Amino acid sequence: MIAPETMAAGVLFAGLALYALFGGADFGGGVWTALAWGPRAAIQRKALFHAIGPVWETNHVWLIFMIVTLFTAFPAGFAAISIALMTPLVVALIGINFRGAAFAFRHFGGDTERRVPLGARTFEIASAITPFTMGMAVTALAAGRIAVVNGTVEAGLGSWINPFTVVGGVIGLGICAYLTPIYMTVRVTGDLQEDFRLRGIAAGLALGFLTAVQIPVAIWQAPPFADRLLDSWPLALVACAAAGGVTTQILLWRRLFLTAQIVAAGTVSLTLAGFAAALFPDILIGQMSLSAAAAPRPALIAFLTVLPFGALVLVPSLLYLYWTFRGEPDTELPPADAER
Repeated sequence: MIAPETMAAGVLFAGLALYALFGGADFGGGVWTALAWGPRAAIQRKALFHAIGPVWETNHVWLIFMIVTLFTAFPAGFAAISIALMTPLVVALIGINFRGAAFAFRHFGGDTERRVPLGARTFEIASAITPFTMGMAVTALAAGRIAVVNGTVEAGLGSWINPFTVVGGVIGLGICAYLTPIYMTVRVTGDLQEDFRLRGIAAGLALGFLTAVQIPVAIWQAPPFADRLLDSWPLALVACAAAGGVTTQILLWRRLFLTAQIVAAGTVSLTLAGFAAALFPDILIGQMSLSAAAAPRPALIAFLTVLPFGALVLVPSLLYLYWTFRGEPDTELPPADAER
């Protein structure tokens, strides 16, 4: 029988994967807003904002879900992570708030024809900083530089700023930049669709390179994690993620956009699953196991019992929202402007 803490860890991973797949694509929208170029740069930005508009705030429900799961099911782990990684997590939180404010003010400015100074630039910078610092925080769990001694967390600046976590942060940013153009290919048509197709191919190559580089960096900087990553199950998941990435590139090349979107989501999920499998059964590698971090068994049982009832309310609502904006090619984009 699966232990309750393992089931709760699976729920936590599901929240992480869903936040990456949905919220990550929103962050990637800010990245590609900054990187828009060519004669259609203005309409590229318009298309991105138009796609993000209905769902950008909703997607953060997965972040809230992760936080609630963490402090409910793994209170000791929540405390240790909050202490050790307070700085990158606070930076990410600031980025989320500034990004949301910039996005809202941009739409207000569009309606009133009054531009908020640096609004678009704030949105772009915050969209890049947030997934980067989140990626650093997540990979810091596997870096092996956070110590828990007699219940006291010992972590310096080097616990989350080192080559392994920096590459992890870039991978977090790369995942967002990878998903967005692939998702956009089913929302636009014509030349704009081709623009996003080429950006998706380029982002896939970059993400594949980054994830490949992280393996030798892990061997150098995080040997315990590397040893687990190169074990059977984690390595199999990594291999499947690599196969998914190659398949997505082929599908984009052949312009099979809807299938490419599905396979790209699977590729990101498998990449995160490989990381989680290598971290398992710890929440802080080598320092705190899931069982040590977990709440008492009655609390875990109560959490897992209540969870399906909450899902009965949340999941159908989100499915309806995502289905309503499921990605039919948009032929009624607002006119482009010259906003940066």
